[in-house]
Amino acid sequence: MIEVAVFDTKPYDREYLNQAPGTERVTWRFHEFRLCLETAAAAKGARVACLFVNDQADRACLEALVLHGVKLIALRCAGFNNVDIAAARELGLVVVRVPAYSPHAVAEHAVALLLTLNRKIHRAFNRVRELNFSLSGLVGFDLHGKTVGIIGTGKIGSITAQIFRGFGTEVLAHDPFPAPDWAATHGVRYVGLNTLLKESDIVSLHVPLLPETHHLLNEQTFSLMKQGVFILNTSRGKLIDTGALIAALKVGHLGGVALDVYEEEQGVFFEDLSGQVLQDDELSRLLTFPNVLITAHQAFLTREALGEIARVTIANILHFETGEPLIADTPL
Repeated sequence: MIEVAVFDTKPYDREYLNQAPGTERVTWRFHEFRLCLETAAAAKGARVACLFVNDQADRACLEALVLHGVKLIALRCAGFNNVDIAAARELGLVVVRVPAYSPHAVAEHAVALLLTLNRKIHRAFNRVRELNFSLSGLVGFDLHGKTVGIIGTGKIGSITAQIFRGFGTEVLAHDPFPAPDWAATHGVRYVGLNTLLKESDIVSLHVPLLPETHHLLNEQTFSLMKQGVFILNTSRGKLIDTGALIAALKVGHLGGVALDVYEEEQGVFFEDLSGQVLQDDELSRLLTFPNVLITAHQAFLTREALGEIARVTIANILHFETGEPLIADTPL
């Protein structure tokens, strides 16, 4: 049996990991707390540490995991910005991930956020429950005929673009590695980033968090955008400079912002903080804007995605043990 210490687990993690093929060859040690240097000892005796997006596997934490016998870091997500990959390689740790659990889940959530925010469905829902059937303040706009900018045309970004094309929008795209055949097939036009920002009525982010994408949207790039632009982010919180975002909202430059991710999620997202005072002043400020809609990193949360995350995670672990090719090693 392969001992696996699973950090930052929720009931749905346990359910799907315990149902996936190959689970009978694994002994799960589920921990609700996140991985960090202070909690690394919980992996003692395990060959595998299984992590999620807000676990913090920096060099010091990885060194502690190695001392406790860990050989493999298995991420239950696509992104790996929370792991010091260079340190892991130096320490002899292998890092694997789930590269594409369900691009449809995230793409559909991005579009759902826009539809909800634009047509003010969340506000209408609350009104009707209180028997307020007034339509005042609920005016939105047609998506048909608008220009949507997709930054990043990997699996999620390309599906998002195709969904928006179905609404009759013009779709502009920007990616350092364009896919011209796909673009031609679906009527998408690749342009430079500045052109996309200047011409788009809606901008949707679908890129990984890398040094070159950190704060991709900032004071300068916000200034290039149209008055009243809508921004969607279902990728990584640090793609947006939150301070600059708040400033642009305060002066009314942005028409709406829909976020499933946030710069400082740790200790907030995935937790029930109802009845407590939120200590993050920037998140508190964002929540005061009527044209901001935030969900707590739930874009991935579909049955299909959870099943695929569990399947690939276990397959990665079993392949590591048998020496078979890994499904998704991570680059330096």
